[in-house]
Formats: sequence, C-alpha cells, structure tokens
Amino acid sequence: MNLLRGWIGEKKTTFYLWLGLRKKTYHRFHDIILPSKNGTTQLDHLIVSIYGLFIVETKNRRGWIFGSEKNSNWTQSIYGKKYSFQNPLRQTFRQKKILAEYLKLGETKIYPVIYFVGGSKFKTPMPDNVRKWGLARYIKKFRKEIFSPEEVTQIVNSIQRHISESSISSKDHRRSLRNRHSSKTVCPKCGSNLIERIARKGTNAGTAFLGCSNYPQCRFSTSTN
Repeated sequence: MNLLRGWIGEKKTTFYLWLGLRKKTYHRFHDIILPSKNGTTQLDHLIVSIYGLFIVETKNRRGWIFGSEKNSNWTQSIYGKKYSFQNPLRQTFRQKKILAEYLKLGETKIYPVIYFVGGSKFKTPMPDNVRKWGLARYIKKFRKEIFSPEEVTQIVNSIQRHISESSISSKDHRRSLRNRHSSKTVCPKCGSNLIERIARKGTNAGTAFLGCSNYPQCRFSTSTN
C-alpha cells in the first residue's frame, strides 16, 4: 500500500512539473537510482537547468504534519492516529551529496525541494523548500545563472547515459537500503564514518553509542550493539 501511495504521489508531481516548467529550460528526469560508495540512492525527480539542479522528493501524505529541520523524524497525525517518518530534509541531504559526487559538481549548485501531495496541512513552521503547493513557482524563483547552456547539455547527457546503461533495479535499491541501515561503520544518512561516542547527559549519560562523524550537519546515531 505504501509503495502504491508513493507511486501515485510521484506521478502527481511529475504532472505538476510537466505543467509548470518549460521543457526547453528545465530538463526533467524521474525515478533515478544512483550508485555511491555507500549503497544507492533514489531520486524521485531531478530538474536540470542553467539555474541549478533541483532534487524533488515527493511525500504523499494526508492529515497534519509536524516537524522541523532538526528533528530526525517527523509526525503525521490523521484520524486520531500518529505515524512517524524520516525527516525528508535529511533524506535529501544524502541525495544531494551523492548527486554532487556522481556529477562532480559543487553541492551549492544543487537545491533540494520536499513536495507534499495528498492534502496535508503543516502544523509547524516549515522551511521555504518544504512545499505543499507552488512547486514549479518555487523552482522558477531561482534566476541566477550558474551553468552555461553547454554545461547543462553535458549534465543532461551524463544523466541520460547513466539511465540507459544502469542495471540497478528498484529491488537492488531496496536491498541496498536494508544493508545500509544495518551498518555499524558507515552512516546510513550521509555516508560518513560512524564513531563511538559517550552520552554526556540525559537518561543515557555515560552510555556508549555510535554517532556520525559529520555531526552536527548529520545527527544520526545508533546503539553499539
């Protein structure tokens, strides 16, 4: 059911991008799986333009949405029940790093956008790149040219070549995802090393845990067991 809901949400976003962005200016790609040194990552949508690259992560959720940039998980409240899901901003943090590495580009030229479809309502303040309306309008706000037309062509050709030559399937990606989240040496969120730390306060003060070496940019942590 979750896979079907996600597929429907991505198709809705695909339509909105087709409707709102001119093809000659914004090159649109959907459902791209990229390899990395730490498994794979899947991009729901990627927009390539002279104004930068835009990673669009779709979330098809209804009800009330609670979250902030610092929360590791956000909450969906619907029909009196609450559901936790990964902070999508942290999800795109890793996607951005892998895309930049794959295309050999600076991360500052890549802009993540979270797009909620399904009629949800934000109950906490959200950053401007977390949207539930005006996706194309938000992307078109970026007007500073950071790529030449020739560079855009090179990027587009590189992505098209990867799509035509890649043998990585969605099944492979899900297997990679499970393996990545069970790792005790590499951070599943950003790919940095995990190092042992000691909790300094709280109920777990004095207890050892594994934390991301990229802290505070990445706040992932897990038990040492």
